[in-house]
Amino acid sequence: MCHVHQLTPVDTEAFETRLVHALNEAGALLLTALGYRTGLFEALAGQPPMTSRTLAEHAGLEERYVREWLGGMLVAGFLESDPDAGTYWLPDAHAELLTDAGPANLAVYSQFISILASVEDDVVRCFREGGGVPYSRYPRFQEVMASDSAQTVLPALFDAILPLAQGLPERLERGIRVLDCACGRGRALIAMAERYPASHFVGYDLSEEAIAWARRETEKAGLGNVNFEERDLSDFDINAEPDAFDLVTTFDGIHDQARPRSLLKGIHRTLAPGGVYLVQDIHASSHHHLDREHPFGTMLYAVSVSHCMTVSLAQGGEGLGTMWGRERALAYLEEAGFRDIEVHQLEHDIQNDYFVCHA
Repeated sequence: MCHVHQLTPVDTEAFETRLVHALNEAGALLLTALGYRTGLFEALAGQPPMTSRTLAEHAGLEERYVREWLGGMLVAGFLESDPDAGTYWLPDAHAELLTDAGPANLAVYSQFISILASVEDDVVRCFREGGGVPYSRYPRFQEVMASDSAQTVLPALFDAILPLAQGLPERLERGIRVLDCACGRGRALIAMAERYPASHFVGYDLSEEAIAWARRETEKAGLGNVNFEERDLSDFDINAEPDAFDLVTTFDGIHDQARPRSLLKGIHRTLAPGGVYLVQDIHASSHHHLDREHPFGTMLYAVSVSHCMTVSLAQGGEGLGTMWGRERALAYLEEAGFRDIEVHQLEHDIQNDYFVCHA
């Protein structure tokens, strides 16, 4: 028997309400990205109520744009106002989440909406013709990912992440060779190089822009124990130097690779005996229906369709996608040769799993 699911009028009304809410929240995120990038949230934080003109002068911006932005943020509930005085202010409790005043600046993530929307035409073409959207179409993605890493990886790197592998901080202090694959702008690697001068660090990434940024920062810091190389890791299983590194890391770097299996096999190959592979990647299930309760599930699937999956397909790759999930990750790690695998979650980071794999 064929079962046809029909929406009742009540279901339709509830879903319409949800869609209207989603449209408003999407608008709020676009305005949030503008507030973050123009410095308006920082200009408002901790300040007395200001008019649009005063705020524009304070932030060095055009008043007419500031005035319209204030209206949107007020309607969204991000700001408060005194209509009689024509002033606006950012409540301290909101500033803690929208500026660098608190433990995490959530305004950073609003930028993903506009970045992903900018390639919508390309993605629509891919739906119809196949293929993918290349990294070159995302000029700011590395910048935003670096900001994300600064809030999820860097604050917990030394106290929570590296200690997941027993004895690893002590080995780093004594001096070992470390490789970070898909290193992006290399902020985690630079932080480790500063902390552990006896160890030597190498970072590989496909992005020319990211590697150039990492080299500039390394030069500014005067670090002689870290090197960055622009490198395609699609055939790392073949050309990885055997037994070369005592620690390999990937931070959110496997799922958008063209050939993730090849990279993982290369990582296993390049680890020296007794070496450790430390992986941070998205916390999810490999089954769609089990992701329905994921707190960021919808957003992460959107990121996958409009970035992580498609950049892999653009290279003729697997198109694994952001939400490849823990089950598939464990299967790929075992296929690569890892047998002793621990899975951890950290209290500060509900978005990621942390895998500790021994060679």
